[in-house]
Amino acid sequence: MTGHNHIRNIAIIAHVDHGKTTLVDQLLRQSGTFRANQQVAERVMDSNELERERGITILAKCTSVTWKGMQINIVDTPGHADFGGEVERILSMVDGVVVLVDAAEGPMPQTKFVTTKALAKGLRPIVVINKADRPDARAHEVHDEVFDLFAALDANDEQLDFPTLFASAKQGWASVELEGEHKDMAPLFDLIVRHVKPPVADADAPFDMLVTTLEYDPYLGRVLTGRIHSGRARANMMVKSLRPDGEVIEQGRLTKLLAFRGIERVSVDEVEAGDIVAIAGLTETTVADTICDPAVEKPIAAQAIDPPTLSMTFTINDSPLAGREGDKVTSRMLRARLMREAEGNVAISVKESSDKDAFEVAGRGELQLGVLIETMRREGYEMSISRPRVIYRSDPATGQRLEPIEEVVVDVDEDYVGVVVEKLGQRRGEMTDMRPSGGAKTRVNFLVPSRGLIGYHGEFLTDTRGTGIMSRLFHGYAPHKGPIEGRRNGVLISTGGGSAVAYALWYLEERGPLFINPGEAVYEGMIIGEHSRGNDLEVNPLKTKQLTNIRTTSKDEAIRLTPPRQMSLEASIAYVEEDELVEVTPKSIRLRKKLLDPNARKRASRSAEAQAS
Repeated sequence: MTGHNHIRNIAIIAHVDHGKTTLVDQLLRQSGTFRANQQVAERVMDSNELERERGITILAKCTSVTWKGMQINIVDTPGHADFGGEVERILSMVDGVVVLVDAAEGPMPQTKFVTTKALAKGLRPIVVINKADRPDARAHEVHDEVFDLFAALDANDEQLDFPTLFASAKQGWASVELEGEHKDMAPLFDLIVRHVKPPVADADAPFDMLVTTLEYDPYLGRVLTGRIHSGRARANMMVKSLRPDGEVIEQGRLTKLLAFRGIERVSVDEVEAGDIVAIAGLTETTVADTICDPAVEKPIAAQAIDPPTLSMTFTINDSPLAGREGDKVTSRMLRARLMREAEGNVAISVKESSDKDAFEVAGRGELQLGVLIETMRREGYEMSISRPRVIYRSDPATGQRLEPIEEVVVDVDEDYVGVVVEKLGQRRGEMTDMRPSGGAKTRVNFLVPSRGLIGYHGEFLTDTRGTGIMSRLFHGYAPHKGPIEGRRNGVLISTGGGSAVAYALWYLEERGPLFINPGEAVYEGMIIGEHSRGNDLEVNPLKTKQLTNIRTTSKDEAIRLTPPRQMSLEASIAYVEEDELVEVTPKSIRLRKKLLDPNARKRASRSAEAQAS
């Protein structure tokens, strides 16, 4: 075959846990990408350690399979709206999308988020109704729901006339008829080749490509991935890069050309228009820039990215225990790492704050920023994190303050509908729809301010005994909804530094649940538990039993403590108030007051009261 008619570029869209990565596994296996005896990890595309732990896709990744002489480039997209920056860029590389929907749950908010972007770009969808083997599957009703969703998202007639397959990625089959033959994935391969258009590209024009993802390789330096829009690229050819406004960034040579073949990147000498490739050799070029032949003057238009809605302050760790567990503790290291993240992840923005050694990091949501913090602590960074704050806007016409609103969809057992509606009502949520969703569950839709959802997910799981499913999607900006009640309880604050003593903690248990074990290091100003009342209480966790020469029964010595409340990173970030911080190190997550000195805290509260009055 000549030209690029043998190439098909597709993205796979799905909500979290609808089976997208499992489907890609099957496509790789059944196309003969793996040898028959090759040992391959399950969910091979989720290569990142955090992705494997959480069972979600965080980074968009490319792979490639060959089917009957056709090269199919597949992009595995994140299903969570917090990682939407990955999705928006990826869609500029593909010519078609496979929308994967659970046969029981139907289309969910994250499906809607990515599908909106894909339909707006004019991409023709293929719908795969996955998990059709589930006992509670309702495949035909879900097919109708997908059609209604596409119609609601202003799909054109060609997009509404989408082909549908029923599948079980786990069992490794796809079929045109639900009751038809369940053999293999061949119907999906054939449909992709038939339905997705080949890339529109001029192989004879000068070379140009738009950078959509950036990563760092210890041997190659910057590795920039994108689709070649026109021309051919050869190893060692001279190129230049242009910013979206047309300004020249740098000139250099393509030291390495890497094509996607299966799950590996293979070094090649030449690639043609329409193919998705990764290149190395440029030192300053980043996402949304155009790499092109020196003769090209005009950059390729880049996709606009939705703005961040949430920000946190990252500061150096200045607690008495700083530097004991991490090896990257200075503000210079923290700044370099955050700037590098902002460069490769267009949905995150970083700016230096007015405070010394502090950085304002804005992103799409708690999950995205939580994943960034978790990644950094595993790399050896120590830092302090503030409570998340939503990013407000003002209406240009009226000057009214606007806040981000999220569309929330919850699937809960009927017994728990009341408590969910009540809790989201307290958080200024408005219910927009409520209907049965099958399997004795009820689906309830809300519009809730983003600030009302900070820290709600853990409470939601507790209220629904872990059976509820909650999905969120950025809806838009709306007028400020008024005050939302924060944490009702105060905290227990340590008055000294050292190792916590079991005897002291035993006496403190009656004051409220504790966050620490005996023997843990504590310091003055550290939060060691929650007070059962609304005010903060300073306590001494270092108090030991007075020793005398009078011996008592052994019962007196056997102190039994209630196991402490384990605070995860997400739970800690959601728990702290404005005057508190989360101290994050590679081995520990601690809560503390911003001002460790009790006298400084009293002065600050007095001045705040004076300003308020």
